[in-house]
Amino acid sequence: MLQLVLKTSRVTWVRFSALVFTCVAFSAVSYGGLITGGVADWSIFCWAFSFAGTLLVLVVELMGLQSRATVSWIDFPGAFACYALPFCLSASIIFPLYFLKGEARQDEVRDHRIASSVSSCLATVAYFIEVSLTRAQLAEFATQYMVKVPGLVKVCETFVASVIFVFVSDPVSYDSHWALKWCMAVYCICFMISAAIVVMCGAGCTGWMSFDRFLSFYSLLAAVMYLTATIIWPVFNFDSRFSRSSSRPDYCRNSHGLCPWDKLVVVAVLTALNFLIYLTDLVYSVRMLLVRE
Repeated sequence: MLQLVLKTSRVTWVRFSALVFTCVAFSAVSYGGLITGGVADWSIFCWAFSFAGTLLVLVVELMGLQSRATVSWIDFPGAFACYALPFCLSASIIFPLYFLKGEARQDEVRDHRIASSVSSCLATVAYFIEVSLTRAQLAEFATQYMVKVPGLVKVCETFVASVIFVFVSDPVSYDSHWALKWCMAVYCICFMISAAIVVMCGAGCTGWMSFDRFLSFYSLLAAVMYLTATIIWPVFNFDSRFSRSSSRPDYCRNSHGLCPWDKLVVVAVLTALNFLIYLTDLVYSVRMLLVRE
């Protein structure tokens, strides 16, 4: 019991640190960062989302409201930290790439952006420590879905899809051909179902008998759908028979941040990455199904 209290105390202090760092990150750029655009909105969302969720976890645990929560509180804090970690990590990479790289200005605006970037990196470290401590704690006292590899894989699936949405929407790059619209449909459908599964697992709504079979079937379907998108996206964006921009335009060399062509490449890489993640999910889902049967 004493060991559990000490672990909980360490996790609480780490959460306080993450709360402060995320608060500084979005407050600094909101106050004087002078940032606009989809990447700016994405970065602020990552920090604000992480801050709000961490604040909720701290309030519930410090006030002892776990027993009154309508979801499985054993899973929720760890699952949320697993989400906040890649969100803050992506903001720590994308934000300075867009708003600090090649920036010659030396004023308070740049200082606010630097403060946000540093705070985001520190928040990422804090969430990484929290995930490590929480997983070790839950592995000892519980056997829940979200602390296992399939649960963490579901988090990665939805996160990668979220990043894809950022790059395909600024500018819109999927409305030039029906095949690209199919890719967008794949991203949306798989994201919504994976997110629903994460919510169900966090709420403890996985008791029905066919849930494991559903996970296996969905993982297979999603892997096949992402395989088609992995093939179709680069073909219809980089093949000269279907696209005018088969090679990197010259203006991209002097572009601030990522130019539209670079974003198409990023989406192609992320699509292939998510295909591999869904393939991993399929392997673990089938393995869990066979073990339980």
